[in-house]
Amino acid sequence: MPNTITKTETINLFVPGRLCLFGEHSDWAGLHRIFNADITPGAAIVTGIEQGIYAEVEKSSNFVMYNEAPELSDTWVNFESSMQTDELRSIAESGSYFSYAAGVASFIKDHYSIEGLKITIKKMTLPMKKGLSSSAAICVLVARAFNKLYGLNLNLRGEMDIAFKGEQRTPSRCGRLDQACAFGSVPVLMEFNGDDLYIKKLITKGNFYWVFCDLEAEKDTIKILRDLNKCYPFAETDTEKNVHKALGIMNRQIIEKAVDNLKNGEAEKLGSLMTEAQSIFDVMVAPASITELKAPKLHSFFDDQVIKTLTYGAKGVGSQGDGSIQFLAKDANTQDELCQYLSKQGLTPYKLTIAPQHHVRKAIIPVAGFGTRLYPATRRIKKDMMPLLDKDGFLKPALLILLEQVVEAGIEEICLVVSSKDDYKTYEDFFLTPLSSEHMDKLPKEMKKYEQKIKNIGEKLTYRIQNERLGFGHAVYQCQDFCASEPVLLLLGDTVYTTNNKNNTTQQLIEFYDKLEKPLIAIHKIPLKDVIHYGILSGTWLDTSCTVMNVTDFVEKPDVSLAENKLTMQNKENDKENYAVFGQYILPVEIFDVLKGQIENTSNYPMEINMTDALCSYIGNGLTGVVLDGKMHDIGIPEAYFNTMNSFVNNNV
Repeated sequence: MPNTITKTETINLFVPGRLCLFGEHSDWAGLHRIFNADITPGAAIVTGIEQGIYAEVEKSSNFVMYNEAPELSDTWVNFESSMQTDELRSIAESGSYFSYAAGVASFIKDHYSIEGLKITIKKMTLPMKKGLSSSAAICVLVARAFNKLYGLNLNLRGEMDIAFKGEQRTPSRCGRLDQACAFGSVPVLMEFNGDDLYIKKLITKGNFYWVFCDLEAEKDTIKILRDLNKCYPFAETDTEKNVHKALGIMNRQIIEKAVDNLKNGEAEKLGSLMTEAQSIFDVMVAPASITELKAPKLHSFFDDQVIKTLTYGAKGVGSQGDGSIQFLAKDANTQDELCQYLSKQGLTPYKLTIAPQHHVRKAIIPVAGFGTRLYPATRRIKKDMMPLLDKDGFLKPALLILLEQVVEAGIEEICLVVSSKDDYKTYEDFFLTPLSSEHMDKLPKEMKKYEQKIKNIGEKLTYRIQNERLGFGHAVYQCQDFCASEPVLLLLGDTVYTTNNKNNTTQQLIEFYDKLEKPLIAIHKIPLKDVIHYGILSGTWLDTSCTVMNVTDFVEKPDVSLAENKLTMQNKENDKENYAVFGQYILPVEIFDVLKGQIENTSNYPMEINMTDALCSYIGNGLTGVVLDGKMHDIGIPEAYFNTMNSFVNNNV
């Protein structure tokens, strides 16, 4: 579905650099499995950093890059090229300053029917040529700019792949881990098995306080890569065999321990592992390029006694050598002390704090329904855009209230399933089209601030069209490419939630998933007389508080008799209860294979594809119901909408 951004509209983008915490060089080493199956697949843990490239992008007839960042004033000369593939490829192959950007632009032009792009660099906080992948950040920036401006509907993995393929058109031939900056400032596990690349966002517990800096020394990255590449694909000498072992099985062992340390919040153990990984590199890998990897300045900082008192461990960065160094400080205070100490040594340190992460970062909200039961209001207003008075005193569309809670829960990307391009434009206009200056001037200060919040939410939205209304499951299936290989939060567009808990209901559900890592359905207790309106679940309680249920039965809108006789649960006091879906789910990516099977079963067509049948496939395979501390409010029918208008604020802390 093409985007509708005009040539005069601009988008602001930020792409960070990346720091390889563990596993440098294993990306290209793992690629050699194409030729030698005895090579161990590569693995690395990579994170985006807080420093990066800030840019303003807009459509153009040519490919243009301008600079307004003071940090680049001494090195930058504004650049412009036609959007002809031959010209762009020639620039990419030249290895010049703009070769990376031209490589990506040429790949995009080869595969998509698009015009040009103007990128204006507004701010550059990322050190260049220091092992932090400034080149990859540029490549991701270009891929993302084309994606956003021309509505290419690429997910993060798609942007990353195009950035890599564009960079491969330059003389640098960097590995696959560099483009991990596409994932932002979160740690990811990357595995490299020949041409195959596996990426998984890592869940971290507790805070990890990194400091990294450029050593202000010299190294020849091209020579390092050339020397190490001589060891592949087949190892003949002892030195070459050591490189294979270090970047292969020994690296995998380090990575497995590091994932556990991050997951369990074990900073001290992770720091020791950094020191161990550096020792393996020095003994097993450095001899293959000894003139560059001996790195005397790097090792002088490893041996510094002041630094040792402030840190749990240290290691090199990127291709290693006397380029950059990273430290894991003991806490926030020692992180500051270390930065002060390094500054006194004439270096420029940077801080990176990795905070706790969640598994789930994407959400789907179907909003394609006609809202028939709310006619005639829905002749002009989508039912999910019907207004409610929120706790802050603002009268908001119900969907906006839901989206605020989703973003508050840490969700980064949200896909709305709409019924048409016109629908898509309606939502985009609401969230991204600025108010007129006349209208804006009349707003009080707090409402002007809220305008930016609406825009921020809008920038997290993407859209998929459900051309045929074939049910809830069919709507969800439209988002298969959006989810890629990640679990996803699923919500209903005509439902809002309140809670007395410090965390909203979506946050609570995500916390359950972080602990259980199973397909989840949020559930709530309802009166027996209401079961005919809901999907009803039963099973066995897995905890004494009766909040976590192993689901063994799931029936859509059963009659009262069936629910009473076969779907009743008992609480701690042995009272009988019935539990219904709460309108929030967290589902594994495999759910799309289940839905695909339903859709391809021609005996179903044109019947509705429901989610209940798909979810029932997980009964006996981890399907879990969880009771959240909150209340569900429906706006899908007039009576429910009336009750919600009267009760929503009073139920919302």
